[in-house]
Amino acid sequence: MRVYQYAKQIKMSPKQVLDICEKVGIKGKTFVSGLKDEEISVIKEYIKKSKFSDRPIISDGTDTVGDLASKLSIPAGDILKQLSDLGITARLNDKIGVDNIKKICEVLGVPVEIKKTKESYFAGTAAETEEELVPRAPIVTVMGHVDHGKTTILDFIRKSNIAAREFGQVTQKIGAYRVNIKEGSIVFIDTPGHEVFTAMRARGATVTDIVVLVVAADEGVKQQTIEAINHCKAAGVPIIVAINKIDKPNANPDVVKKQLSNYGLVPEEWGGQTVFLNVSGVTGQNINELLEIILLMGEMMELRANPQRPGEGVVLEAYLHKQRGPVMHLLVQNGTVSVGDFFVCGNAWGKVRAMFDETGNRIDKAGPSTPVELLGASTAVSPGDKFMVVGSETDARKRVEEKVQQQKTVQDKLQKQITLEDLQKQIAQGALKELRIILKTDSVGSQEAIKAYIEKINAKARNSEKPGATINFIHFGLGAVNESDVLLAVCSNALIVGYSVGIDSKAEKLAKQQGVEIKIYRLVYDLLEDLKNTLEGMIKPPEVEVMIGQALVKQVFKMGKNQSVAGCIVVEGKVTRDAKVKIVRDGRFIFEGFLTSLKRFKNSVREVAVNTECGIGISDFDDFQPGDIIQVYQKVPEGTKV
Repeated sequence: MRVYQYAKQIKMSPKQVLDICEKVGIKGKTFVSGLKDEEISVIKEYIKKSKFSDRPIISDGTDTVGDLASKLSIPAGDILKQLSDLGITARLNDKIGVDNIKKICEVLGVPVEIKKTKESYFAGTAAETEEELVPRAPIVTVMGHVDHGKTTILDFIRKSNIAAREFGQVTQKIGAYRVNIKEGSIVFIDTPGHEVFTAMRARGATVTDIVVLVVAADEGVKQQTIEAINHCKAAGVPIIVAINKIDKPNANPDVVKKQLSNYGLVPEEWGGQTVFLNVSGVTGQNINELLEIILLMGEMMELRANPQRPGEGVVLEAYLHKQRGPVMHLLVQNGTVSVGDFFVCGNAWGKVRAMFDETGNRIDKAGPSTPVELLGASTAVSPGDKFMVVGSETDARKRVEEKVQQQKTVQDKLQKQITLEDLQKQIAQGALKELRIILKTDSVGSQEAIKAYIEKINAKARNSEKPGATINFIHFGLGAVNESDVLLAVCSNALIVGYSVGIDSKAEKLAKQQGVEIKIYRLVYDLLEDLKNTLEGMIKPPEVEVMIGQALVKQVFKMGKNQSVAGCIVVEGKVTRDAKVKIVRDGRFIFEGFLTSLKRFKNSVREVAVNTECGIGISDFDDFQPGDIIQVYQKVPEGTKV
């Protein structure tokens, strides 16, 4: 019998059963672990002998003598006696205070859980007490490598758990939908890409409670699988592994488990803490069990909200409709949103004109963990923007005006984030004990060599008389630095380091906007030296390379036996003669040198602007191919704006 099944049987929560297991010496259990008959006997005996229930009393620290006596089911006089022993004279209606509540419960052998008032998602809104909170549906995002069956699983869940008449009405535009089963409700986010997941985190939006990681049993772990794992770990979101396509003849779930264990996802039967399930999105095998486990994990996480307070949430998707105006797909996270409510969202304010559920039906109210389509914003909003109901139109306008005024200050802070020099200074001052790195390389072999060297540095730092800062690689990847890498760096306060790889133009722009430094190296020695010196507080790079333009090779013209000219179009910035250039092919650097000739038609020119065709010649390079990207750089003192 599994832990959660036994908990149901004895009318306790899985968490309470796990707490008892810990107390009686039954180690290493999770809520899906099996319990032997002898272990159940030990648990039963403990419960029987316990003076008080193992269920902790809950207090927000404001209890009076009478309140605590009622919760403990003992005479108030016993509480007064305990207070007297502590040198405190009190009356029945006097508040006891957090410290004294803990002391009294410790003497009586009663577990106590202090729940302070929970602050809102938004500054300046009222706090809520424990009594106002009720359980809410867990919010789940499904991630995984392309074609591993995410959509198939989600479609099976929708078709199985939403009435047929409703399923046909689902527009698939709302960004999320609710699934109801016998044991409770689950909300699935219908934008499963880890880029979207992390982009929302980068904007300060916390949406997902649980991630279901889908891995195909016949293919195993792929690059996007690894990226999703690292993004989830950085966010601190628990993972359930769904090994999909178990119905295929070449399915091998043990290989998948072994691969994932290398990334810290170890199955419970192997001594780990991660829940693994073999599923099939085609046949529906174990899909219902997956849903049940999601609900149990949500219960363990004590997901709660206050439906009585003004509504709060986050925008999943948004667009501008010709007739309806700004439209937002909103996930209500706390409180209740009603038609007629005034609200602020991002840099917009408004009054809720209409709301629709995921089936397209009009609704008047939406409580916690409810996805809705909402109309009424004054201007367009963006995914990740926070939504909050306010008291009046005046209040809404005032809040938006204040936010707009504050945004410049926020942007200035962002621009000063994650540079090698700043991190080095923090390490030197002792304020930073861990240098977080996102590493992109041209091959797995390069990664392994760099990891091995850095581990030696870390071991030396840990074992020294005065332990110093260490390097933590939070993500490894192959190929060019992309937007996903930059978003992860923003959320994790990490530095991006690349070896023999390029940088996507979109990633370059985003990094500049967010203040993330990307260091690209051609020599592994330089990379290792910089990281080593950073930890030792010695690095001060005098100059940095700044990309000023990119050109796409369209045609190649042979000018002689060993000479070629690339017929190009400038796709970004500008190209200047005598500049330093790097050639990127399929996301990898293949050559680094200098631009020696730049022509428009037959005329030599000093500069070519964006969207202009030109001919480019590069010193000591004769192997142009259509599709190559020529990146043009110039060196400037660090901190110089270009």
